[in-house]
This record gives sequence, structure tokens and C-alpha cells, in this order.
Amino acid sequence: MTETKGLAPIYLDYNASTPIDPAVAAVMRLLLETAFGNPSSGHWAGAPAKAALEHARGQVALLLGCAADEIVFTSGGSEANNLALKGLFFARGSRPSHFITSAIEHPAILAPCRHLEGIGASVTYVPVDGSGLVDPVDIRKAITKDTCLISVMHANNEVGTIQPIAEIAQIAREHGILLHTDAAQSVGKIATKVEELGVDLVSVAGHKLYAPKGVGALYIRRGVSLEPLIHGAGHEGGQRAGTESALLTAALGKACTIAESAIGMPAVRGLRDAFWERLRETFGNRVVLNGHPERRLPNTLNVSFIGQNGADILARMPEVAASTGSACHSGAITLSPVLKAMGIAPGTGLGAIRFSLGRGTTEDEIISVVDRLRRVIA
Repeated sequence: MTETKGLAPIYLDYNASTPIDPAVAAVMRLLLETAFGNPSSGHWAGAPAKAALEHARGQVALLLGCAADEIVFTSGGSEANNLALKGLFFARGSRPSHFITSAIEHPAILAPCRHLEGIGASVTYVPVDGSGLVDPVDIRKAITKDTCLISVMHANNEVGTIQPIAEIAQIAREHGILLHTDAAQSVGKIATKVEELGVDLVSVAGHKLYAPKGVGALYIRRGVSLEPLIHGAGHEGGQRAGTESALLTAALGKACTIAESAIGMPAVRGLRDAFWERLRETFGNRVVLNGHPERRLPNTLNVSFIGQNGADILARMPEVAASTGSACHSGAITLSPVLKAMGIAPGTGLGAIRFSLGRGTTEDEIISVVDRLRRVIA
């Protein structure tokens, strides 16, 4: 990283993207030299690539607690989400299709849902409460005779709220409906075993997991039928055509193995909680927490500085990499759709900043950021 205005840069945007873990990079360097062949080739040059690809599939499967043949590699979380939703819609042919999702999903879910609405599907967007939680009762009420899929994210990318997926899964099973969860933010931070969650489809994004961008995975429970989005030579069990990248899949596999030992992120959680306490001591009732106080990702701290503008605060301390959910359109700042769906008042929501910590975050960095916030806001 480079210095900004003489101050050491501090990275607190791990929910946006993580750095590549050194052990992951080491695997990639080795494969650059040894696995250049096509994994589908039957000769000696393809064998190392095929071995690396299938080893990685097993590593991802181990983290999710599923069989290796239930893992389909994709280009990332967005493709995995699109394959889950569109793949099911097209696999159903002419049958009516009703989807249920939440109002605070990532655009990689909301945009495909809107697209499907435009070509004949119907979608119900269930609300969330003030902490960002979906009420399973609302899911149950939304079910119709044509409901084919419920898609609710495991944990929200902005506020970190963890959804009651297992309870929603019970409702889905009672009605014979498939359940998908976008686990891009939760994989590697909290437990994501598919049997415990009760899900049929799970999306994974490599660059949220200390792997590179450009690789992800979709868990597809055996027996679930999806129409491929990319047709061709029938790679990935016929679910995604295109020659697989042993380099990228091996990186994701290694990242999943490392993540297995870091579930719960106790050290990061401790820093996150210490960060919040320092903010409260410094700003008192001028700072509030967004998201559930307990059912929250261990690395995520979304706070609002009352009467302030989060984007302006970050602009005045450019050495700190963090994010707001707000957007600027024609010079006007608009409230984050997630905070708006949670019913957060604009006067509070516009002052929101998401600080997301990671394995590289230190206590000194947290102390430094609080001090900089104190000076900037004062």
C-alpha cells in the first residue's frame, strides 16, 4: 500500500474485497508453472490441472459440508446467484414460477429477480425489521402454489445481520420449495454447513474469502435441476461450459481450507467490539449501531454519525478505506437501500459508514481510526 497525505493507509473494507492470503498466492505461483494444460485433456499435460481442479472442489466441499460433485465452479458470487435463480426458472420451462427474496439482498440477487419478472416470473420481496432481520412468518405468508424458490442471503453485506436461514429452511421443506442463500459474506466468517442450514443452493465468492477475484462456486444439492447459463462442451457436470481455471479454483480451494480453521474469527470479533466501545466512549449518543447487536458477522461494524454525512467523513480521511451504502446521483446523496428497507431515518442513515475488519486488522489501526474520526468530526 502507498502512503496517503503522510498517514499510513488503513484497510477496513474487507466486506468489499479481501487481499489474497499469502498461502493462496503460493499455491497460485506453483500452478502457474505446473498446471498449464487443459483439465479436460486426457494426456500428461492436462493431468496436473485436472488433479488441482478436483482437489480444490473437495476443499470447497469440505468447508460447506457437502459432496464434491455438488460444487460447481463459477466466475464469482454474481454468476453463482444468477445460475441459481435463472437456472431454476429456465429449468421449469412453461410452468409458473414465483420467487421469494428479501428487500435487502445484494444487487446480484435483486437484479436477476427483476430480470425474471420481465420475462414472466413473479417475485415477492419480504421486508426486514429495524435490525435487518427477515421474519420467517413473512416468508410463510408469501408462499403461493407457484413458489419454486426462496432466496435469502445468509448475512447482509452492509450491516452484517445474520438471517434465520435454518428456520426459513424448515418452512421451505414443509412446502417442498427449494432454498438458496447467498453466502458470499458469511463463508469463512461463520459456520456455513449446508445440512445445518438446510439449504439446497449456496453461492460463494472467492474475493470475499482471501482468494482472487474472478472465481466462486455454487453448491447444488443432488437432485436439483438447473438450466446452464453458459452452454458449450459440458464442463462442470454440464452446469457451466468453458475450460476451468486450475489456477483460480485451486486458489479458492486453498482459501476454503484456511477459512475452516478461522470460523467465528474470535480475534477479529474482539477488535470489532473494542472498536465499537471506543466509538461510543468518544461520540456518546452521536453515534448509533446499524444492524443486529448480536446476530451479526464478527467482522462488521456499520455505524451512523448523527447529523453527519458518511461520504464526507471518509472524504476527509482518504487514508482510511471503508465504505458507505449511500449513492451520489446528480450531486444528491441518497440513502442506502438496505438502511432504507430497515426503516432508518435519512438523518441517521446518511451518516452511516461500514467498517469491515479482517485477518490483517490490528488494534493500533482501530485506535488510529477512532482518533482520526474524532478530529474530522469535531
